[in-house]
Amino acid sequence: MTALQAIVEGIVQGLTEFLPISSTAHLRIVPAFLGWDDPGAAFTAVVQLGTMLAVVTYFRADLWNIARGWAAGLRDPSRRRTEESRLGWYIVVGTIPIAILGLVFKDPIENEFRTLELIGSALIVFSLVILAAERVSRRDRGLDAMTARDGLLIGCAQALALVPGVSRSGATITAGLFLNFDRTTAARYSFLLSVPAVVLSGLFELRHVGDGSGAPVGATIVATALAFVTGYAAIAWLLRWLAHHSIAIFAAYRMALGAIVIALAATNVIS
Repeated sequence: MTALQAIVEGIVQGLTEFLPISSTAHLRIVPAFLGWDDPGAAFTAVVQLGTMLAVVTYFRADLWNIARGWAAGLRDPSRRRTEESRLGWYIVVGTIPIAILGLVFKDPIENEFRTLELIGSALIVFSLVILAAERVSRRDRGLDAMTARDGLLIGCAQALALVPGVSRSGATITAGLFLNFDRTTAARYSFLLSVPAVVLSGLFELRHVGDGSGAPVGATIVATALAFVTGYAAIAWLLRWLAHHSIAIFAAYRMALGAIVIALAATNVIS
């Protein structure tokens, strides 16, 4: 991997991790369009640590309060009903589905799931789910109304993102909309929920950095740093956008990109 590839893929990761358009898909599609080799699932997982640092930095106050509230609830049962304590447990419970399925389907995720045809199809199909959520959601619930059932259902939706093209943020925000949370609340919880899953995945794949099976150490560091910077900007922009706009525009983009990817892959223009 060259320095240019690391720069491009770091920026792509940062811009697409939080938008509901699938960063994993873009880290597979962009290199294919440019004639570069697939950077691999391990590189993708490690570079996501940069965007998770962006989440931790942006939501540092929220995450600290949740961690304190959760820890306080462990010591004192009477404090388990606070919003912070409950959110801590919901994040723990919501991480379980993706952790289990990620381990069970590790090999398909790193190989069979990375075909361009599957990615293009997932981009299109899940676009329809996004549009359905926008259509039926009442968007009248806030974070204080979240229940354990909501946390588990959104966690199950997060596990769908193991298929490149679905989008982790897209799946969780969409699940939040189906549960009638407002867009900003759905996005904020989506970002908070992402921290354990992505950090664990990235740390698990760190062993492959520089071992000859993936990207070299230097390129991975450059890409991760750029993912942090662009990811932070993407979080700030998306939260402002969702305050007054729907996510339907992202569904339109996904459908167009998915159709292009399928057509080019079917004719062997990209692979």
